[in-house]
Amino acid sequence: MKDLIIRKLAIEDAPAICEISVEGLGYNCDLNLVQRKIQNLDLKREAVFVCELDGKVAGYIHVEHYDTLYFETMANILALSVKKEFQKLGVGKALLLEAENWAKENGIKMMRLNSGINRTNAHGFYEHLGYVSEKDQKRFIKNLF
Repeated sequence: MKDLIIRKLAIEDAPAICEISVEGLGYNCDLNLVQRKIQNLDLKREAVFVCELDGKVAGYIHVEHYDTLYFETMANILALSVKKEFQKLGVGKALLLEAENWAKENGIKMMRLNSGINRTNAHGFYEHLGYVSEKDQKRFIKNLF
């Protein structure tokens, strides 16, 4: 198997993050926005890790502290995506384990993530790694401007 390198996100990774987000998550991506978001990360409450394979950014994970009044603090996965050409090579698992380690280092005992209903391959991946689906839900969005 190829050597995986997990490291913290750098501003130079912005184009790869855009490409991976479009391909893997189906989101439109504005490079300037991603660069701004990277520069403004609140490293006290969130982290982004990338996985390199053969010198290319193969995937990334964005994790944050997630607090509510009614539950213990959790680590929330905001995004996990791996380029198609690098799937099934351990990239996603390595990234998820890195996020779990980040949570443990921050005293967080539980992970949380949402996955679109149509992403059945991802669901199987998460279940294989010990994640349990607890409910189905809908996401509602309202544009304010």
